[in-house]
Amino acid sequence: MDLRWKKEDKVFDSIHEADVWADSLANEISARLFDAYDTPDYKIAYSLAFRLSQNEKFRVVTRVTPGRYNVWVLEI
Repeated sequence: MDLRWKKEDKVFDSIHEADVWADSLANEISARLFDAYDTPDYKIAYSLAFRLSQNEKFRVVTRVTPGRYNVWVLEI
């Protein structure tokens, strides 16, 4: 299975900023522009995983590696 990743190095100061950003990412993932997101900001990963889990078509998978957080979806 090949995932299309989007990798960014943005880090936000607040959970609100990260959530606004994650909302736009969730829309892009739902539109299938990419399948997975890689970030150093746990706030973005947390919010993105929460938003994606609300879509019943997706199984959300997360992974933490040193200094990076990954979120991706698998279609059910």
